[in-house]
Amino acid sequence: MIEVLAKLGRGPVFLAGEVLECVITFTNPLSASSTSASSEMLAWASAQIHCQFHASENRVALPPSDGSKHDVQAENETVFVPNRGERGQCILSTPPKILFCDLRLDPGESKSYSYCETLPVDGPPSFRGQSVKYVYKLTIGCQRVNSPIKLLRVPFRVLVLHGLKDYQFPQDEAVAPSNPFLEEEEGLKKDSRLADLATELLMVATSRRSLHLYNISNTRGKVGTFCIFKTVYKIGEDVIGTFNFSEGDIPCLQFSVSLQTEESIQEEFQRRRGQPVSFTVHARHQESCLHTAQSSFSLPIPLSSTPGFTTNIVSLKWRLHFEFVTSGESAGTCLVRGSQSEAVTWTGVEQMDVDTFSWDLPIKVLPTNPILASYVSQFSSTNSITI
Repeated sequence: MIEVLAKLGRGPVFLAGEVLECVITFTNPLSASSTSASSEMLAWASAQIHCQFHASENRVALPPSDGSKHDVQAENETVFVPNRGERGQCILSTPPKILFCDLRLDPGESKSYSYCETLPVDGPPSFRGQSVKYVYKLTIGCQRVNSPIKLLRVPFRVLVLHGLKDYQFPQDEAVAPSNPFLEEEEGLKKDSRLADLATELLMVATSRRSLHLYNISNTRGKVGTFCIFKTVYKIGEDVIGTFNFSEGDIPCLQFSVSLQTEESIQEEFQRRRGQPVSFTVHARHQESCLHTAQSSFSLPIPLSSTPGFTTNIVSLKWRLHFEFVTSGESAGTCLVRGSQSEAVTWTGVEQMDVDTFSWDLPIKVLPTNPILASYVSQFSSTNSITI
């Protein structure tokens, strides 16, 4: 028996273009003093990253798959197929890397290997929607002699930030100040620079503030105004907006604001022409606001959500969806006087004519620092298997 343990050192969330590093440890758990202790042999072990695409057959007409990729593996076949047994299509994979050949482990002995691979910048982000899914996994395959291949899958999340792909690092960085007491590999240096660049680009894009004012009105007149200071956010931020109903001609009885994503399938892959898009609500604020001059809301963008993106099959967009309930009468008729005495009590009317209308405001949602997103990830940094 051999235990295989895979650990992602920095967490299970990465930016496309970063280097994924995983330490894989093979251990013979039996101690030398055990009566049944014996050396264990493994013929080989290999690792590879791949992205699986899943689609709802009721909503998506799948593109033709690559028939050259096998999904069935013979009992004693030595070909490493990382997506064996997986549903959907493998749309992206990195070249496989051999960890070792002919490994012998004595009782109580263990050996570790480091796997490093740059995540492709042209791949889709990790996404679990109503119509499609993009799932990334690091698959480690190992085999005993004359035994079937065992696979250890390590799921992780990928965030995509547009603009990193076209960035060229300066060529004169060799003359930049550096610490002579630290030795860094060139790949790790570039990985660190990429993360710093992504943080800088996100900070610049999401820190720009300018006042956006919108008049809220229906066919009968003005209801109020809405104010928001920016329309570009990172996941994990709060969307904050304010209302001013003091200058409205039509009394607003109630409003609600929903933070939504709009998942739409590209026309050539739609199962039915003109099929509706799918909406997902991530946060919602509702408030009764009769005789309210000003109000506000704060909606958090979940760290576990997917920033907006577009592929050849699906498009994901973010928006604020507003719904307003207004009175069909003037503000003075919304209350009735309950007593003619000096102590006046005002009560609400039992019935009222109302009008409802909605409005959508598109916003842009970008990724955040992958280390921050790792704190709420559903994936574990450590996975293991026994063979």
